[in-house]
Amino acid sequence: MKIESDFNDIDALGDDHIGSSSETPLRPDAFKLSNTQKIESIKGDVKHILETLGLDLNDDSLKGTPNRVAKMFVNEIFGGLDPNKKPSASTFDNKYKYGEMLVEKNITVYSTCEHHLLPIVGRAHIAYISNGTVVGLSKMNRIVDYYAKRPQVQERLTIQIVKELQEVLGTEDVACVIDAKHLCVNSRGIRDIESSTVTSEFGGQFKAKETRRELLDYIKLETHF
Repeated sequence: MKIESDFNDIDALGDDHIGSSSETPLRPDAFKLSNTQKIESIKGDVKHILETLGLDLNDDSLKGTPNRVAKMFVNEIFGGLDPNKKPSASTFDNKYKYGEMLVEKNITVYSTCEHHLLPIVGRAHIAYISNGTVVGLSKMNRIVDYYAKRPQVQERLTIQIVKELQEVLGTEDVACVIDAKHLCVNSRGIRDIESSTVTSEFGGQFKAKETRRELLDYIKLETHF
């Protein structure tokens, strides 16, 4: 049957962790409901899932789970879907005339695989070359965190971080490398706990082999304090 074939194709797409777009696929009415309304709706859905699995939600340990999960979805792990939470990234004149690349490495990444809603955990390394403006270091971490807090594929996350910083800084000379573990690979399916996934996006001068190599050499430097 065609319907069964379509579902098999969709399952295969998810199991192979293939994304469909460089933009987060949001419906036109994504923000019609308030966060409070979304929490109430999700709470009922989580309750239904747990009861379908046969769990007794009258148990003291489980009775608050639907509400906790709903609040976590809306306010925490998927908070990056809310455009009101997008970090403001003020820029400043590069008055000290620093002309080399700036690298912010080992930025913690906590995200969620959109195919199985399991965690993605890793590190992001960001670099840019100023064309006259600079951005606060903590803003780079906040940009990573904002785009990570949504259902993601790692390739899209990498691209979104670069595009956002290119817009903020007004330059194409931005790069991002992410190395992360996907629990949908580590804890289910093939259950390979050793593998990690590396993605990269290079813009402007970082497309040149020498500049890209310089960035990768910086990333490999060990940091001890």
